[in-house]
Amino acid sequence: MKQALNFTTETIPGPDELVSVTDGIQWLRLPLPFALNHVNVWLLADGVAGHTVIDTGLNTDQNRNQWDSLLRHGAMKDEVINRVLVTHFHPDHMGLAGWLCERFSVPLWAPRADWMKARILSCDDSDRLTAAGVEFYRRLGVSTQALLNIAQRGNLYTLGVSPVPRSYRRLVDQEIITIGDTDWRVITTPGHAPEMACLYAPTRNILIAADHILPEISPNVSVWGDEPDANPLQEFRQSLAKVKQLVPADCLVLPSHGRPFYGLHDRIDWLDHHHDERLAETLKACATPVTGKDVMVQLFARRLDAQQWGFAMGETVAHLNYLIATGQITKKEDADGILFFEAI
Repeated sequence: MKQALNFTTETIPGPDELVSVTDGIQWLRLPLPFALNHVNVWLLADGVAGHTVIDTGLNTDQNRNQWDSLLRHGAMKDEVINRVLVTHFHPDHMGLAGWLCERFSVPLWAPRADWMKARILSCDDSDRLTAAGVEFYRRLGVSTQALLNIAQRGNLYTLGVSPVPRSYRRLVDQEIITIGDTDWRVITTPGHAPEMACLYAPTRNILIAADHILPEISPNVSVWGDEPDANPLQEFRQSLAKVKQLVPADCLVLPSHGRPFYGLHDRIDWLDHHHDERLAETLKACATPVTGKDVMVQLFARRLDAQQWGFAMGETVAHLNYLIATGQITKKEDADGILFFEAI
């Protein structure tokens, strides 16, 4: 399916560098130690020599040092952070929120469901959490050796985030928040995360799209062991339709990964069509009874690192659960509790 995306710049911020996107909005890019190697942070002018920070980067020494350099003697010297706003709970977004909030004695703003999930995951390093994840993958037909590797990793979330603030200011769907001299509408977009918040400024026609709409990759939409029967793909597709209805096609999109772009509605249509294709592939893979692992291998026929493997399994189950909800496949378990999926 063709799409017409126009990128606003070839310039990408280097280390310790800010790039001005438009009046009052600066772009910071922080590294990630994964195949997806960066996350975008947006700095919005907010008062005299002040900023609201949208997302914060992963909790690593490298990212702390980059923030410290910017704040002490770099582009943000003598400037302050008035508010830390996190679009969703994932560690590349929530990671340094607590550290920045404490440094500047400012509040965290976040959607309720994502703040709660961040608090729970960051505080729970119990064996029961790991055991629940292992059992989730076992029922999907994952091998014993792979299950041992998963158990040994434990709760990786705690490594990726600084202490999540115990209190916060909730972002509510459709509310208007004022940052500097601009009013932004909060648009919650479940799917990729429980209650991810996008921000739209009608007077400036700018959408801060978080991970909901990315220009070059499809956002991961996964089922995880804490809610094995969830249907996040349905939520994601409903959220795409919601944004398309509320935000004009010609707005400037600021995504969390990749470059700012124009072409919002084309990109939404492409993402929706992409999942139609993946659902058809998933249904075809279930022509005979198969495990979730069997389907994942067919959908992702390439070598995957540990992080990609987890996302691939989660996204496979998201497509299976969507097809169950729409009455196109059935799910049955054998005597050992292993789940098998079959097209009706």
